[in-house]
Amino acid sequence: MIRTLNTTIKRHLVGKPLRLASAALLTAVFVCPSPVFAVNKDMVQLQTQIQQLQDAVARLQQSNDERMGVMKDLVQQSADTVNKMSQNMETLQQQMKSQQEAQNGKIDQVSGQIQSINDSLDEMKARLGRLEKLMQDVQSQQQSMSANMQNLPQGGAAAPVTTAPEQPTVAPPPPASTPGKKGKPSAGTPVASNVEPAPVAAPAPSAPPVDELYKTALGDYMAAKYALAASEFGDIVRYYPDHPLAGNSFYYQAEMDYRAGHYQNAIKNYDKVLDQFPDSNKVPVSHLHKGQALLALKQTDAGVRELRSLIQRFPNSPEAMQARSKLSGMGIPVTPRH
Repeated sequence: MIRTLNTTIKRHLVGKPLRLASAALLTAVFVCPSPVFAVNKDMVQLQTQIQQLQDAVARLQQSNDERMGVMKDLVQQSADTVNKMSQNMETLQQQMKSQQEAQNGKIDQVSGQIQSINDSLDEMKARLGRLEKLMQDVQSQQQSMSANMQNLPQGGAAAPVTTAPEQPTVAPPPPASTPGKKGKPSAGTPVASNVEPAPVAAPAPSAPPVDELYKTALGDYMAAKYALAASEFGDIVRYYPDHPLAGNSFYYQAEMDYRAGHYQNAIKNYDKVLDQFPDSNKVPVSHLHKGQALLALKQTDAGVRELRSLIQRFPNSPEAMQARSKLSGMGIPVTPRH
């Protein structure tokens, strides 16, 4: 095309200098633009590539935005799930706590009922002791009556015994004494004694039977007359220190001190039960309440040892169940870790 154009220009401009110059100029214009067209083509390609790259970046940004939106939704769902799980855990913990408190209340109620039964048994034992004593008295009376019947003469009723009527005794007048001479009383004359007999000491008042004392003290304790009951239980301990009911008396004294908040005195009386009356039925509950008193005094280690000792000595007792529940509520293992 360029060659054809040049030929045409030469034909029309031959012999004409102006036209020749113009032709040369046009030839330069039409022949030289090829590098300009090449540069424009590269620019167009570059712009195309840039546009393609921008489109790719835009698509990538849109894809990232979509993925970020999905991730935000997943994170929100995960957060909601965690919150629901946390609420469920709190609800479950509250339910477990309520159940544990209810269980502890039931155990305490059962323990109180068992303690009431033990108290009733103690009272029945006291009554049986009195009945046994009455039976022994009746048997003694029957034996004495049998002995009197055997001593009666054979063949009928005993002959009446006649006794002579009592004569009034008149004291004889004192014998006349010769002045200046001491006379001796005649034979058969009673000698008047001016020495008064020494007063006989009154026998010390004996303590009431231990069964009666214990029954009265237990009745006052059940009626919440704690001051009177403490005095009566103290009499039992003072008059009958080796009697099994003395162990029960120490226990009830400890119980009254425990309810009044006098934990040190309560622990001392519980120790008397545990040390002096190891076979008493009050030993398990004494272990339990001693441990609780130690915990109330913030002596945690000693209280835990006492509760563990109870569980070890009486594993199947209701008191051991209470001790396990107490330790579990405190987050302390029942058995020590080695």
